[in-house]
Amino acid sequence: MEFRKQLVCLSCLFFSLLFLNTYESEAQEDIFGIERKIKSRKSDSEVGNAFRNAVSNFSFEISSGAGFHQHQLDFMSEVPENYPITELSTLEAPVFSDSDTTIFKSTGFAYPVNLGVRLNLFDLINIGAGYGREWGSLDKLTGDGNTFALVEEKYTYDKFYGTVGLVLWDAGKRSSFLRWKYRKYSDSNLSMQAQLRQRARQYYPWRITLEGEFGSITLKKSLDPQLSVVKGYYGLGLRIERDLSEYSKFFIKPAAEFRPYDYNMIDPMEIQGVKQALYTLQVGVAISLPGSKRCKISGCRVVMRHLHNGVEYRGSSIFKRQNRKVGEWYGN
Repeated sequence: MEFRKQLVCLSCLFFSLLFLNTYESEAQEDIFGIERKIKSRKSDSEVGNAFRNAVSNFSFEISSGAGFHQHQLDFMSEVPENYPITELSTLEAPVFSDSDTTIFKSTGFAYPVNLGVRLNLFDLINIGAGYGREWGSLDKLTGDGNTFALVEEKYTYDKFYGTVGLVLWDAGKRSSFLRWKYRKYSDSNLSMQAQLRQRARQYYPWRITLEGEFGSITLKKSLDPQLSVVKGYYGLGLRIERDLSEYSKFFIKPAAEFRPYDYNMIDPMEIQGVKQALYTLQVGVAISLPGSKRCKISGCRVVMRHLHNGVEYRGSSIFKRQNRKVGEWYGN
């Protein structure tokens, strides 16, 4: 219930920022030091123009990869003999004192697949949501020469998550850095000023984003019937993107997630806390919704962005750069 409330609040914030982002992109030229300029309309009608400016901030993505995870169970009980614990050497139930805390640990591998949607805000912040499925395996939990036996060795988890990202580096920040680097040269130094303009105008496809993640886990196939999820999880990742075109990109994302579980014992009524730390490396592709329509006018062979009656059109597929330079391939 608490996570649902968080999702409702996130949705309200999501659409409020979308409206603000659409309004600002039409009304202002520079936001938070990032230059933006709407050079033309994207539709004949006001509603269509606002809609296309809004949807161009959305992107859909799919990613997958592999991960290494660690489980830790801090065990303490008044009746440890009721738990599935055996000594490794004798395979018999060990003897614990009431004050003993035994730490059981284990490791395994996981393979996640994620589907998500993201909203870009001012090229500075992005927020998103998604669904993921994870398949994994876990070795036996061991500690102090003892084994804590779980029923299954493999699991399948589903997750629903939200993300908030801060853009640390991109073409705009590179341009600002270059201007700062060349500040020592006088405006009258035409050679260095020309070099600055040339470097600032270069196509720069890289972007680095620090991304936080939070969400909830559903145990589709649990490691043990006694395991349950009562709290959400959180994570942190560094997303490195490379633009393939204005509307498509490839990314790689190393990340860490931290998840709490409960091991619920019925006899006696006890709860043992289980912590999972998951370290993943994922790769994926993202496709942004194009704000400009593809040009369908008969006889028009322009492959770059161009105007017809004051409305902007695309001349190429969303998988190709729209404004290619001299020497670049000019096929559609």
